[in-house]
Amino acid sequence: MKFNNSINMLTTEELIKIYIDEFEASKERKLMIKGENYYKVENDILNRKMYRYENERPVEDETKANNRLAHGYMKTLVDDKVNYLLLKPYTLTCDDENYIKVVEDVLGNRFQKRLSQLGIEASNKGIAWLHVYINSEGHFKMIKIPSEQIIAIWTDNDHEELQALIRYYDVEVYEGKEKKYITKIEYWTHENVVYYVMQDGEVILDSEMYLDENNSYDGHFKINGTPSSWGRIPFIYFKNNDYEFPDLQFVKTLIDNYDLTRSDVGNLLEEIKNIVYILKGYGGEDLSQFVRDLSYYYGILIDADEDAGVDKIENNINIEAAKEHYNTLRKDIFDFGQGVDKNSDKIGNSPSGIALKFIYSGLDLKCNALEGWFKWGFEELLRFVNIYLEITKQSVLDKEITIVFNRDIAINEDSAVNNVMASQDLLSLETLLAQHPFVTNVEEELTRVKAEKKEKDRERAKLFGSDRFSNIEDGADEE
Repeated sequence: MKFNNSINMLTTEELIKIYIDEFEASKERKLMIKGENYYKVENDILNRKMYRYENERPVEDETKANNRLAHGYMKTLVDDKVNYLLLKPYTLTCDDENYIKVVEDVLGNRFQKRLSQLGIEASNKGIAWLHVYINSEGHFKMIKIPSEQIIAIWTDNDHEELQALIRYYDVEVYEGKEKKYITKIEYWTHENVVYYVMQDGEVILDSEMYLDENNSYDGHFKINGTPSSWGRIPFIYFKNNDYEFPDLQFVKTLIDNYDLTRSDVGNLLEEIKNIVYILKGYGGEDLSQFVRDLSYYYGILIDADEDAGVDKIENNINIEAAKEHYNTLRKDIFDFGQGVDKNSDKIGNSPSGIALKFIYSGLDLKCNALEGWFKWGFEELLRFVNIYLEITKQSVLDKEITIVFNRDIAINEDSAVNNVMASQDLLSLETLLAQHPFVTNVEEELTRVKAEKKEKDRERAKLFGSDRFSNIEDGADEE
C-alpha cells in the first residue's frame, strides 16, 4: 500500500480508516489468521457440521457421528523448519571482536529465542515484525508484534522500503461493570508516532495519550524529557519468502482433505457397523424402534405376512484404498510443504550423508528463502543498534558485521566422527571441532582442549621430573 493523502483531499484519519477496513477484509490478513490457527491445530475441520434434509432444506443433525480429526502437519512443518535454521546459536562475524561484543550486549541473551519467535511468525503469516524501542530506563529493547496488527505502507512495489506504518489492536476496558473493547491505533512515520482510537466507526485522536501537557506529536521517544527520533520507522520486517506467503498457502487443501477423509472414515466406522438391514413387513413404528429392539432384545417383531422378514447386506470399508489415499496425501503434504517425513521409508535406520542431503534438500531450499530475508532484517536491526550506541554516547564502528545461521543439519554421527579422525593430519583443530557432531560451541571446546593439554603436560613433567614444561603458565598459549 502507498500512502497518498492528496486523493480527494482526504484527511490522515480518513485514510487510516480506509486502510484498516481494506486490510480487515483482505485475503492476506485472513490467511495470516488461518496460518496461526493451523499451527495451533485449530484446523477448519473442527468447524464442520452434519446435516440432514427436511422438506428439501438442510437442517443440522447433531445425532449423526461427526468425528472432526485435526492433524498437526503445519506445526510439524514449521517447527522443523525453524529449528533446522534458527535453533543452534547464531554467529556474528566482524574484523573487530570488541564491536561484536558491544552488539551482542545490546541485543541481549534472549535474541536467539527472539529469532525463533520471528521464524514461527513469518512461517505462519508470511511476514514477521520486530518493533525496537528504548524503555524508560534507557535500555534498547525489542518486541515481536503480531503481523495481523500491522499495515505497512510501502514506497515501492517490491515492499522493501517503508513510507509509513499503521498498527491497530484491541484493548479490554471496563465502563462500570461492563467489559468493552476499544481499538487503539498508532500511525508511525520516520520522525514521529501519533496515537488514535476508533470511536463510533471514526478515527480520532486518543485523548488519553495526550492528557499530559509534556506529551506531543514529536519524536518516537524521549531523552531526558526531550523528544527524539530514530530517523526511520522503528519496525523491522522479516519475510518468509519473496511473495510474503505463509507456509500454509502451499498445503492447506491437502491438509483439509486429509482431515476430511480421516474424519469421514471415523464416521463410517462409528455408524455403519458393517451391516445394512432390509426390512419387509416390519411391525414396529419406525427405524429408530427397530434399532432399539435389535440392540436391547436381540430380536424384532414382524407382521404375519408370508413376504415379511429381515435381510441384511454386509458393508465393508475398503481399508486398503483408504490407506493408499492417506499415504499419498501425507507424501504430498511433505513434498509440497518442503518438509522431512521422518516416517518415510527413504530415511532408513542409518542413512548416508548423501541420502540425508537428498532427504533435506526441500527443507534446505525453503530455509534459503527465510535465511535471505532474515539476514536482510538483521542488517536493518544493526542500523538501530548503531543509532542507539550514538544516542548513549558509546563507541560506534563503521565496520561490516554479518550474522551466520548455523543450521542443525542431520548427519550420520559414526561417519562424521570417522571423517574427523581421518583428517587430523590435514586440518586445524578448530576446523575439526567445528565438524564434530558432539561439539556445540567451538570456542569453548578449544579452550577446554588447550586447558586439558596443559594439565597433561604438567602431569608428565611431575612424573618424569623434567623441566621441559616448567615454562607453562595458566592461560599461556603454547606454540
